[in-house]
Order: sequence, then C-alpha cells, then structure tokens
Amino acid sequence: MSLTKRIIPCLDVKNGAVVKGIKFLDLKDVGYPPEMAEAYEKQGADEIVFLDISASAEGRKTLLGIVEETAKRLFVPLTVGGGIREKDDMRAALNAGADKVSINTVAVQRPEIISECAKDFGSQCVVVAIDAKRHAGGWTVYTHGGRKDAKMDMVQWARKVEDLGAGEILLTSMDADGTKDGYDIAMTKAVAEAVNIPVIASGGCGSPKHILDVLKGTKAEAALAASIFHYGQCTVKDVKSYLRDNGVEVR
Repeated sequence: MSLTKRIIPCLDVKNGAVVKGIKFLDLKDVGYPPEMAEAYEKQGADEIVFLDISASAEGRKTLLGIVEETAKRLFVPLTVGGGIREKDDMRAALNAGADKVSINTVAVQRPEIISECAKDFGSQCVVVAIDAKRHAGGWTVYTHGGRKDAKMDMVQWARKVEDLGAGEILLTSMDADGTKDGYDIAMTKAVAEAVNIPVIASGGCGSPKHILDVLKGTKAEAALAASIFHYGQCTVKDVKSYLRDNGVEVR
C-alpha cells in the first residue's frame, strides 16, 4: 500500500463533452476533455479518470478518438471507463493511450472478465468501479450508470473483485454524488477495510476538507473529485497544500 495519497480529477464525458450532474442526473456541459485533463495535470493531478458515462446505457463503445487525444496530452496515468463490454474493448482503450481501464456493468454481468483482463493486461490495468446506494443495513450495487439495481451487497462484491484480480476499486456513493456534502465515510471505510487493493473514494466532494476527512477517516488511497475542480472552486495544487498542512502525505 502506498503511503502517499493521490488526488484524481474526474471527467464524466457525454457526447464528447465533460458534464457534471447531481446523483447521476441533471447533467450540464462544463468543458472539453483533452483541455481539462491537461490543465489538471499542470495543477498537480496524480491521475485523470475519464468516464464515458452514457456508453453502457446507450449500448455503444467508448469514444476512443477523444481518449486518444486526451492521452496524448498527459504524462500522468489515465484511467478510462464506460462502454467496456469485452476484453477487446479494454485492449482498444489501452491501445488508445489509457493506462488503466475501469469496468462496472460488464464486471457485474460477467465477473470472469476481471480475471481474463488481469491475466492478459496485468492487474494494475484493471479498475473495477462500484456505484452503490445505501439500503437497509448496508449498501447495494448499481450498474448501467446508476440506472439498474444489481441486488448485490457492496462489501461482498468488493471482496470478490479483489479475489478475481482487480488492481483497484473506484467506489462511488450515488447518494452523495454531486451533492457537495462530503464523501460517504462509512461506505468508503467499509470497502477499504474489506480489501487489500487500493480504493479510490468518489462522490460528494464539495471542499478540500471533505478530501481530508475521507483520506484521514478511512483507508482509501485516493480521492476523486469533479465539481470543485470543474467550477474553479480550488485547484489540485490548493487541495494538496491543504492536505500537507493537515498531516496527509501527498505526491
């Protein structure tokens, strides 16, 4: 496990534009992916996550042309997700310049794809995204960009994806997403303590304090944020200075 924590801006992409919504709805365009990714790298981002959020629901593949253009401008790792339905889709994303590929819906539908991709490309390339919502006594997993209840327990699924060879988990609280009220600490803690692979906390960041809270209050290795960066509320550099001042080691 790495001691230094990572700060990861997230680009949710729809129809070629970066969008931002609340609880996965009411999406607004905020910019062009390659330009935003490059700007975030200059601010000190450790990685960039590029999610083609409507690909699975629309039954199409990822926008590889834009992925390629984004990757060309970056030196930091790029994780790409959305519309990955088979091993060849992951290969195509890696060939387009992605360093890691995030899978969600297909992993739930056909868990063996995790092992197949880990075997062919290495575990470090395989990120399993888990979108979850609170329900009686725990959290349940959702697929298709948050549209379908998979009727699976989040913690059990997190353990399973680790066993199958995933290198990392990108964990999003659908209840907190876009609310800017802070990450779901209990949820992040539950998953980060259940597995030994890195967990990226996502959903709900509204301030640097929220990032501090989730990185200090859980075993998450990284925090993903969108709104605070997209709307110029603060830069990645600001967040890292704040974390350092408060005893969190960052790169």
